[in-house]
Amino acid sequence: MRHKVFGKRLSRDTNARKALLKNLASSLIINGKITTTLAKARFARGYIEKLVTVAKSRKLSSHRKMASGLTNEALKKLVGEIGPGFAARPGGYIRIIKLEQRSGDAAQMARLEFLQWEKVPTKKPPQVKVVQPETEKNLRKSAVKSAKSTKAKK
Repeated sequence: MRHKVFGKRLSRDTNARKALLKNLASSLIINGKITTTLAKARFARGYIEKLVTVAKSRKLSSHRKMASGLTNEALKKLVGEIGPGFAARPGGYIRIIKLEQRSGDAAQMARLEFLQWEKVPTKKPPQVKVVQPETEKNLRKSAVKSAKSTKAKK
């Protein structure tokens, strides 16, 4: 009996399971969809949906937690595109589609993919001109320049 036993083991030890989750999550975020076994897809779904929910918040501490479990490329895409794209959606960011059985061992295969998210344009900060403060030196220099230019015109 499996009373009070939480989660799946997938015939792996703890470190291998964590590595599998991180690799599946990074691959899905970078590529948008992956094909894996149904058991692995169901196992990874909750983890990835929690990552997207955390990515919707703009907190540095949450981004650092995500950085410990994702590659740099995946983290940038998750925080920059996917998280803000799902800002209006309360949950359910991933779809699992069942595919044919694998020919070698007849394992049930599935495709894990993100739903369509809104493409959020990246905002470039407006360019600001740097203006020097009006000090006495700057005022004197500008007065001298304007006096020279008026003399040259006459």
